[in-house]
Amino acid sequence: QVQLVESGGGLVQAGGSLRLSCAASGLMISRYATGWFRQAPGKEREFVAAIDWSGGSTYYADSVKGRFTISRDTAKNTVYLQMNSLKPEDTAVYYCAARYRLGSSSPHDYLYWGQGTQVTVSS
Repeated sequence: QVQLVESGGGLVQAGGSLRLSCAASGLMISRYATGWFRQAPGKEREFVAAIDWSGGSTYYADSVKGRFTISRDTAKNTVYLQMNSLKPEDTAVYYCAARYRLGSSSPHDYLYWGQGTQVTVSS
């Protein structure tokens, strides 16, 4: 059974940092692309970042480029999202997702999802 468990969310002031973690079980992230998405109240789920199965390619939404970094530790089977220079508009529930091999910015391409972790950025 595949499980993705996010952690690391919380309340932070604008300009601050958080690191989200996504611990995977039931699949090996070395064979799967993993992505981070977010959903704010009343809005659709949007792409944030992704890393492909090899770890050699990363993808970012324009709104987070230069501020967020996706990485992974295959030994821990965990994917991370380092978020710096946070803004109030980054406030959302952040979800980790996985799909086989290649990264994608479309949530519809991902088969496995975590339960989400809340990130709130105060101004």
